[in-house]
Amino acid sequence: MQFYIKKTMLCGLAILSLGLFSCELSEIPDPNNPSLELIEQDATIGELQNLVDGIESWIRDRHATYFDGVGMIGREYYRFSGSDPRFTSDLLGKGSAILDNNTFYTTRPFESRYRVVKNANILISAIQNTSAVVTPEQVSSTLGYAKTIKAHELLMVLNQQYNNGVRVDVSDPDNLGAFLGYQESLNAIKGLLDEATEDLSKGGDEFLFLLTSGYADPSVAGFTQFNRALAARVDAYREDWGGVLSNLDESFFDLNGDFGLGVYNVFSTAGGDQLNDMWFPPNATGELRVAHPSFLADIRTGDTRAGKVRQRDETATSDGLSSDYDVNVYASNTSSIARIRNEELILLYAEAKIQDNKPNEAVTALNVIRNAYGLGTYTGGTSKDELLDELLYQRRYSLYGEGHRWIDMRRYDRLDELPIDRAGDDVWVEFPRPMTENEG
Repeated sequence: MQFYIKKTMLCGLAILSLGLFSCELSEIPDPNNPSLELIEQDATIGELQNLVDGIESWIRDRHATYFDGVGMIGREYYRFSGSDPRFTSDLLGKGSAILDNNTFYTTRPFESRYRVVKNANILISAIQNTSAVVTPEQVSSTLGYAKTIKAHELLMVLNQQYNNGVRVDVSDPDNLGAFLGYQESLNAIKGLLDEATEDLSKGGDEFLFLLTSGYADPSVAGFTQFNRALAARVDAYREDWGGVLSNLDESFFDLNGDFGLGVYNVFSTAGGDQLNDMWFPPNATGELRVAHPSFLADIRTGDTRAGKVRQRDETATSDGLSSDYDVNVYASNTSSIARIRNEELILLYAEAKIQDNKPNEAVTALNVIRNAYGLGTYTGGTSKDELLDELLYQRRYSLYGEGHRWIDMRRYDRLDELPIDRAGDDVWVEFPRPMTENEG
């Protein structure tokens, strides 16, 4: 990470644009292109907005690489590539293949997430040091925003790194904090979310800056609900079921609400903006994502989530693998990608109720999901194990292609239940720590 943090600091001006990511810094202060040092020491209101714009833009970077990594290992879909065989060899553990600590599927998501963390740290310095006219409430809400974003990005790194842990303290690139273990990392991320909530509670009604259209409620209160939704996810990973329920109460969770309500990364065809790289056109060749055959083999009769895949005109094949169905989660290359949404929160509520030995309340929540997708009222057993089986089924199909399956199976010690596609394939537990990272 020393490499990535220092590289990101040198590329600090990249955060000032949604589309132009130059790493050139002038040694002479330029009022039209100020140095990173000047921004951290005395940012204007416009520069603070640019910092936020840059953060929101970079959050989207390498999302497809992240999803392909966790989606392939979790056997949700295949990523076929005419130019790179590592998708179907390394990620699926073919033969003697292992996950490489110095290749794109490991290094690029790691680098992108820590770039956002660095940019959030720059925003923290900038809001605390600016001489622009800002209120104490605006300072506090900005700190809460930046810390929430940091926590989100660190959790994505941890999802891949697992027992390798993450560095949470990276504010000083010349004096990085140590890698924390998995549980320590989760605790630190939760602590960061809690700090952010405290800041947001003193942040007034509106932010100093504008947020993207991916925030249905861009107010401080709306963003606080997003923070608490993330905290509920983290507490589920920490197995703090009381914490899950408490956080849901303060989030946008709505048992009878719109499943899609949430916070999203947004895309467009505007010049300099990004497209949703998770979308490929139907019946694509060369570069494509196709459903793992188990998706339809395991789906229950009448489950309308079968529409998350679409039959191809011709079978797609690569490296001894095949599928007749394209992934159909995103409608176009400008479709939004959820960071977190109400359907996940309903399932987190059900999970917490199962773990809290309240089966009737868990079944009520599960039925909300089941009835929405044509499965009718749950009539199965109500032991904890039986309800967890039902929960994991619902999470598998409700959150298909959104990066959860591998993590869910891992946290319930069920990775051995994921299908092996070819003799000699493997299911990885975690990605390796990037080669450039060290404790020095």
